[in-house]
Amino acid sequence: MKPSIQLHRSAISGHCHRVELFLSLLGLPFENIEVDLALKQHKSPGFLAMNPLGQVPVLRDGELTLSDSNAILVYLEARYAPGQWLPRDPVGAARVQRWLSLAAGPLAFGPSAARVVQLLKLPTDPQEAIARAEALFGFMEEELGRAPFLVGDRATLADVAHYAYVARAPEGLVSLQPYPAIRAWLARVEALPGFVPMVRSPVGLAA
Repeated sequence: MKPSIQLHRSAISGHCHRVELFLSLLGLPFENIEVDLALKQHKSPGFLAMNPLGQVPVLRDGELTLSDSNAILVYLEARYAPGQWLPRDPVGAARVQRWLSLAAGPLAFGPSAARVVQLLKLPTDPQEAIARAEALFGFMEEELGRAPFLVGDRATLADVAHYAYVARAPEGLVSLQPYPAIRAWLARVEALPGFVPMVRSPVGLAA
């Protein structure tokens, strides 16, 4: 019997990996369905019927179809592990939400964007994206100097949302060597039961 949860994803996408990682951390059976971005399968009529924006990931859970990686994380937490990865107290919930906003802003337009330039060999100057990444990592380094995870003593959706693009930042020419607290945090995330790694690409500093 096939799992009721399907994840339509691209393996090189950190947005997709955060959902795959969380499904694995939750111990939920699911089926990965690879979407070939090079062949523009994400722009096909069938895919656009699931997500009119033509973006991965898309989660199908029974009759539910849901897009946007952070929205998917929030749904999965509330549906399958309520209160375990997203605090229900006002302050804790707000602190996680701040990091989800950072994941959709500086993370996406910093290390993620810098990596895309190298992956796709774009004729784009990556320095602005690299500067955003370094500014975000400076902030993360300070925060992680005070606590083992981004929101306190245990992992939350904040950590799940940030892991992939931070771990693969060197692929976008962003070194992690200046950030010992971030590197220690990556190791703590990787030690979580059910962890699955983000695919490596031989580009940038990882070439």
